Amino acid sequence: MNGKTVSGVILAGGLGRRMGGVDKGLQMLQGRPLVAWVIERLAPQVGELLINANRNGARYAAFGHALVPDRIPDFAGPLAGLHAALSVARHPLVASVPCDSPFLPTDLVARLLSALAASGAQLAVAHCGARVQPVFCLCHRAVLPSLGEYLAGGGRRIDRWQASMPVVEVRFDDQPEAFANINTGQELRHFAPLSSDFPP
Repeated sequence: MNGKTVSGVILAGGLGRRMGGVDKGLQMLQGRPLVAWVIERLAPQVGELLINANRNGARYAAFGHALVPDRIPDFAGPLAGLHAALSVARHPLVASVPCDSPFLPTDLVARLLSALAASGAQLAVAHCGARVQPVFCLCHRAVLPSLGEYLAGGGRRIDRWQASMPVVEVRFDDQPEAFANINTGQELRHFAPLSSDFPP
């Protein structure tokens, strides 16, 4: 398998509470919405790109990729976005990334895919420094029933669900800056003058 057998989903369906309730993916970084930066990096790595969004559908659709709203009500978090993507993806594997990490690795999918194939696991997750990055993951569509049951039972924590699955962690210690995420207006202002320093 290669990246063309993977559907990618950008998770932009949250409420952006730490940013004052704004639609985070549409906030501007150097004159471009955050989601545009993520599309630029993820789209070349996958055979299909989906955008999970629950607000401002027309604005997200204008980027030219399929829009996938949550099927679970009440803004249930990133797992609800992954669940929606797994339900409609055309490919046997789905890679997820958040909309607020504009500098994500350009080899993210390739490295997750390699580890997944070598391990025989159902899910591969990025790990950088001392932290697991659970939203940066690659999984088989076969995990959909398990995820559906977890969400139906009220589960929302992505790390807890992943821990219940055969999972492999993939080190990205060589790219610590790639997982910088923007959760607040202050962080957005901090990264604006630095964004040109990140590799294309």
